[in-house]
Amino acid sequence: MSGLDGLYQELILDHSKARDGYGLAAEEGRTASSHQHNPICGDDITLRVRLDEAGGSIRDVTWEGAGCSISQASASMLVGLVEGMETDAATTLIGHFREALRSRGKILLDEDEFGDAAALSGVSKFTARVKCAMLAWVALEDAMVRA
Repeated sequence: MSGLDGLYQELILDHSKARDGYGLAAEEGRTASSHQHNPICGDDITLRVRLDEAGGSIRDVTWEGAGCSISQASASMLVGLVEGMETDAATTLIGHFREALRSRGKILLDEDEFGDAAALSGVSKFTARVKCAMLAWVALEDAMVRA
């Protein structure tokens, strides 16, 4: 294992233990929730997004869930990326994340665009783990449409 791979594994484990945004906030203002389940491994995520009143930007994201370190870390990493982001930019970010994870290692997540979530690039080589990493991202995508 290269030093970078080890660093990425450590980052994933850190986020899975110290989860940013963990604990669902009360529904107030323009909020919506989405529950996503991965039947392959049993991961569950319920994510709540609160948008500004115009619906153009994300005020905050909270979540609860249980599952593997990849699904939990991915949710934590997502929160740090999208809070304060315009919803259109978040939708684009989700699309880029999905494309990279479905690439089977051909497209790496850019650290400047994805921050800590770039550590999830290696997941794309393991088809069975892609849904684990995507779970919170799909929940955000769904919740933004509902809000």
